[in-house]
Amino acid sequence: MSTTAERAFESPTRDWTSVVELGVLGAIWGACFMFQRVAAPEFGALALAELRLALGALVLLPFLWRARQLFPLRVWPMLALLGAINSAVPFALFAYAAQRAPAGIGAICNSMAVLFTALIAFLFYGEKIGLRRAAALFAGFAGVVVLASAKTAGASIGLAVAAGTGAALLYGIGANLIRSRLVGLPPIAVAAVTLSCASLELLPFALTHWPEVMPSTRAWLSTLALGAICTGAAYAIYYRLIVRIGAARAVTVTYLVPLFAVAWAWLLLGEP
Repeated sequence: MSTTAERAFESPTRDWTSVVELGVLGAIWGACFMFQRVAAPEFGALALAELRLALGALVLLPFLWRARQLFPLRVWPMLALLGAINSAVPFALFAYAAQRAPAGIGAICNSMAVLFTALIAFLFYGEKIGLRRAAALFAGFAGVVVLASAKTAGASIGLAVAAGTGAALLYGIGANLIRSRLVGLPPIAVAAVTLSCASLELLPFALTHWPEVMPSTRAWLSTLALGAICTGAAYAIYYRLIVRIGAARAVTVTYLVPLFAVAWAWLLLGEP
């Protein structure tokens, strides 16, 4: 007999609740680039990424506690690797990009994760891409080249684009590893484990790069929102959507993120 989650994957529900949640999630994840833009100059990339990971893990730990018996010891090395690939390094790279470029730049690079996921699945897992997806891959990479060669507010953003694109590539690798190596584990509990592992992995580096001057209240509030809402709560919404409408539909939220990121940064930070 299939479970409720399995039935949801087999027959995705199409309702307005899911559409609204996709929009809310896009707005939340779009805001995370604005919060990084505010906090990263004061905290630095490593300290900000560490705080984001720790706060996000705290929000999701109750889901891990409920599913703790489903995680045998043999899967923990892969979970630790995923923590580095899918959270620790990408979060640090996006924080680094936020120090050097407007919020929308990181969000646009983040949207490349869907394309990298498809490309890695094609190269290493034998999945077909097809003509339309190949055209999308080409257009996406061309867009990154245009971004990398552009200047915003008189400053080159090539390093920020490289960092954001590298983070998106790691997301693509992580997505394929999760799909191939962690089948059957509850996704939201996997997110809690990987965030926790990533927090522990990044902690020594963050401590050696901790800000010498106490960050402002504005930076602290942005960091709290980044960790608790944009990471912890957002992951909970995302995996709820995966169960309800399927992974292929849920991942389309990635294409909403740049729109919201640019809009938030324009409205609240005055970025062009």
